[in-house]
Amino acid sequence: MKIRLAVSGERYSELKAELEKCGIEIDDNASLILCEDKSFADSLIARDKETGERVVVAADDIVLIETQGHSVEVHSVRGSYQTSDRLYKIQGLLDPGKFIRISNCAIVAKNKVIKIAPTLSMKFILTMINGKKVDVTRNYYYIFKEAFGI
Repeated sequence: MKIRLAVSGERYSELKAELEKCGIEIDDNASLILCEDKSFADSLIARDKETGERVVVAADDIVLIETQGHSVEVHSVRGSYQTSDRLYKIQGLLDPGKFIRISNCAIVAKNKVIKIAPTLSMKFILTMINGKKVDVTRNYYYIFKEAFGI
């Protein structure tokens, strides 16, 4: 059996050793995830878009996560990466105090939003720290307003 660990850094080594003693293999691509209650991932595993190498993207570096078709892209301050995880799974791993879902296709880091521009149709256009612009859709309009105190 293969599982992926989504636990805090200080517990990771301890849990990995215990699980491996029981014959459980730890794999970053496993579909079964073991996570701590009320703990959030401090990083995500993704692939570099150009080289295909696995990369650990620190949660603090993440600017935006968005889907484009079946592809999920993680945009950080250092570059863009791809992951095979579904957006809802990634949302569950990240701290809701730091990240907010703004559409069916995007999650943004709250502290990486540098400009909020309202539109006439109950939407916002966000400019992120990396220059990327994303829309807050109508379904997430009130959630976004409440989270940012607008």
